[in-house]
Amino acid sequence: MNVLWMNLAFVFTLALSARYFAREPLSQTASVTWSRPNKFLALLATFSLVLVAGLRSNIGDTFFYKHIYETNNFTWDYIFSQKDIGFGIYQRILKSFSDDPQLLIFVTALVTNALIVVVLYRYSKMFELSLFVYITGGMFLISMNGMRQCLAAAIIFLGTRFLIDGKFIKYALVIIIASYFHESALILLPIYFLVRTKPWSKATFVLLGFSVLIVIAFDQFSAVLFSSIQDTQYGHYQTFQEGGASKIRIAVNGIPLLIAYLGRHRLKEVFPKSDYFVNMSIVGFVFMVISSKNWIFARFSIYFNLYQIVLISWIIVLFRKKDQKLFYYGILICYLVYYYFESVISLNIVYLSDYF
Repeated sequence: MNVLWMNLAFVFTLALSARYFAREPLSQTASVTWSRPNKFLALLATFSLVLVAGLRSNIGDTFFYKHIYETNNFTWDYIFSQKDIGFGIYQRILKSFSDDPQLLIFVTALVTNALIVVVLYRYSKMFELSLFVYITGGMFLISMNGMRQCLAAAIIFLGTRFLIDGKFIKYALVIIIASYFHESALILLPIYFLVRTKPWSKATFVLLGFSVLIVIAFDQFSAVLFSSIQDTQYGHYQTFQEGGASKIRIAVNGIPLLIAYLGRHRLKEVFPKSDYFVNMSIVGFVFMVISSKNWIFARFSIYFNLYQIVLISWIIVLFRKKDQKLFYYGILICYLVYYYFESVISLNIVYLSDYF
């Protein structure tokens, strides 16, 4: 964990410096100034993320991906016989340069983290807070444990501006591209229409109520769901037996949304584009609630948690100015404690690298 702790310190310090040495304000709404962080320092923070994720030799399914890369030639017959052919083509291209599986790990970490940071850089109010939560909230660790899906999520995250601008065709093309790396990305197609509605409407509470109903009647729900996908590449999830998501993780996902709801009018004033980030966060929370019965549903929240990271960077300004510093430090401390609990106590993460 020493490398991960050092990475957290480096990334936060560099990102904080990037905001401190920010360019002239881009805009000012409702007495809130929004500046674009210093590009060079933001790039250094990204570089730290990429190095740590890209030079790892373990964590999650890293060994599995390295083994497949080493033992396959990725012929066209092999690629089209597998699921998610985009990832197969991607590996074929990389293998034309080197047989070293570290290339796959490094390039994937580079693309995934770079795409995520670009969007955080563009929309976050407090860039360093978003990167801090990206690490301590677990998404950075997940990017090393679910490579394909996080790569797909990062691609879709980059298409956020199409979602905001209402350009469905372009957004759909981004989702289709992402689905070639992980087919579950297609779930974002129908959700596009849901998240473009006004947040906290009746539809929102119906959705939240529906998630609670699923939890209550989960046995019946899972029987119908898994019988419908048993002949697909996700049919094996029917035998997935790793329990449900912890109540702590659900609370961590829910509290920012509660604050956003209580300050919804102010949030709309200071961040006019917040509706899309709120709605995406709500959908992610719904999946997290359902995952309390079966952890597999938390995998879908990977596509939505990135939007909550942006949202968290804005909820600070919902408080009175004299209280903002208190809540800022409060978020840092709470997420730091959560990171220690999840990574050290709960998961006992051990980071290994042939380069560090």
